[in-house]
Amino acid sequence: MSLEGKEKVPMEVRNPSSAPIASDLEAKEQDIKPVQSDHVYPSGLKLALLMTSIFIGMFLVALDKLIISTAIPQITNEFHAANDIGWYGTAYLLSNCAFLLVFGKMYTVFSIKATFLTAVVLFEVGSAICGAAPNSIAFIIGRAIAGLGAGGVQSGVIVIIVFAVPLHKRPQYQGFFGAIFGIASVLGPLVGGAFTTSVTWRWCFYINLPLGGVVIMFVFFLLHIPDRPETKIPFKDKLRQLNALGLLALVPGVVCLCLALQWGGTTYAWGNGRIVALLVLSFVLLIAFVLIQLWKPDQAIVPPRIFIQRSIASGFWVSCCTGAHQTLFIYYLPIWFQAIDGNSAVESGIHILPMVLALVFASIFTGILTSRVGYYMPFLIFGICIITVGAGLLTTLGISTTVGQWVGYQILYGYGMGCSGQAPNMAAQTVLPRNDVSIGVSVMFFAQTLFGAIFVSVGQNFLDNQLAKRLAGISNITPKQLQTAGVTGLFDIIPPENHTAALEAYNDSLRVCFQVGLILACLSIFGAAGIEWRSVKKNKENSTPKDAEGGQMSKEVDSKEIAP
Repeated sequence: MSLEGKEKVPMEVRNPSSAPIASDLEAKEQDIKPVQSDHVYPSGLKLALLMTSIFIGMFLVALDKLIISTAIPQITNEFHAANDIGWYGTAYLLSNCAFLLVFGKMYTVFSIKATFLTAVVLFEVGSAICGAAPNSIAFIIGRAIAGLGAGGVQSGVIVIIVFAVPLHKRPQYQGFFGAIFGIASVLGPLVGGAFTTSVTWRWCFYINLPLGGVVIMFVFFLLHIPDRPETKIPFKDKLRQLNALGLLALVPGVVCLCLALQWGGTTYAWGNGRIVALLVLSFVLLIAFVLIQLWKPDQAIVPPRIFIQRSIASGFWVSCCTGAHQTLFIYYLPIWFQAIDGNSAVESGIHILPMVLALVFASIFTGILTSRVGYYMPFLIFGICIITVGAGLLTTLGISTTVGQWVGYQILYGYGMGCSGQAPNMAAQTVLPRNDVSIGVSVMFFAQTLFGAIFVSVGQNFLDNQLAKRLAGISNITPKQLQTAGVTGLFDIIPPENHTAALEAYNDSLRVCFQVGLILACLSIFGAAGIEWRSVKKNKENSTPKDAEGGQMSKEVDSKEIAP
């Protein structure tokens, strides 16, 4: 066997005698197959436009989760449906979370371009329905459709990056991916408030249409992914691969769990029969889903061979903890600013900018450094350590905390998030074969989304219980009054002479929520310890045929360069 061209094949390929196989000819064929690749990555202007377009899509999806928060009062006034408020956020969350794993599997058996464009179109249709909704029911339906499409866009962006950028360059783009989420988390409420005040709340959704159209156009013309063997099977076999039985367990199971978490402790008491029934049904269905995956691993939505892979299982744990503690701090810090510092909703959004700006800077900077160093694990471990320090300091917030203190605490926490946030996704891209990356990444997104939803409810219940207990000795306030008073309305029903004591009680109750976040941040280190130390660099002295792309050579050699 001779090599033509400048690329050198590693010793493992050039020395077939080291493998116990039947014949020299067979050895050559088996050793060549892993490195044959005719995939050409885009470059220059084509790559720039493609990346810009998919990041715009990611930004719109991230923005859509929070843009509605400041628009809800105006929406309910127009539709005269205050009792539907919970559904405006829940409808999006349910469909988004329930179909994340489904889209991850779809990307493996259907055309990546067609699947991604379908997801964007669904998101656009949902946004159009929300913008033009004549009543509350139509608006809720639009939110559910938009959430469904968003689930496909989230995992699709990573899949496109995998096919558009070599492994050793991906951390840089992953850094921008994390930065986009951070920016959207602050801009969402501000943009929603601006549209609602200056134009109409409907533009919170109409804005998605022209920008989404740009995404569709550029992806349609610029994304070219060669056919894969999995996409050439008959349509009937593709549907079988989606594991209908697993879907029947997964989707209702997630829906029941999310509904129980949304309603429990607020709309209904946790001991209410509806909540108990939803929780029991969700656990039964989700356990059934796991058993189905084990029963039919060749058709599984999440094949066991992927989930039990060391880095994927460990990354799942890290993602669960990250989604939980990040949600607790992003959700309850603005409440601290409003209740303790007396900020308006807009001011409280502005005051979490230190955390977000630190996250954006660290995400981009860490992405660049990871590409240079080759390893993402040092930044993951360092980031978790910084997160725990920042989270620990945030648990010390008090009614006399200075601006410099809460700014500094947020910077530490945000910087740690930026350093570590994208490591689980990078691990999935590094240890899995290219065609399985969509499933691995979807597992990480599913963990973050589901546990974020779980711990919003957990935090709310901690806050309500702590407030009720601490205020019991200060004023005769019932739990029902606490729920109806709102964030700052509580002080309107407390006598002025008790305001300082009530402020201390509110602050201490919020600190308990932050302590839960600190515990979860600490627990994430156990997942980080289990992730393998793999390099994303293309050229490594110690590379083996299974180092990169989960079984392909880290140095891709075109099939034309190898001649027998």
